[in-house]
Amino acid sequence: MVSKKIIRLPEVLEITNLSKGSIYLKMKNKEFPQSVALGPNSVGWIESEIQDWVKSLIEKRDSEVA
Repeated sequence: MVSKKIIRLPEVLEITNLSKGSIYLKMKNKEFPQSVALGPNSVGWIESEIQDWVKSLIEKRDSEVA
């Protein structure tokens, strides 16, 4: 079963090495997993979705090289 662990922005920034602004811009453009509301003023992301997004970048790179 895939983990549904929710991670907060600092961990997303660390995993992706993107800036906060880049993440929100990519979300707006539907190029990044959408956040989930945790409360009125807090959001998080599903860890497996972030990992899948990173994996898709690697797969895209590898297919372009091949």
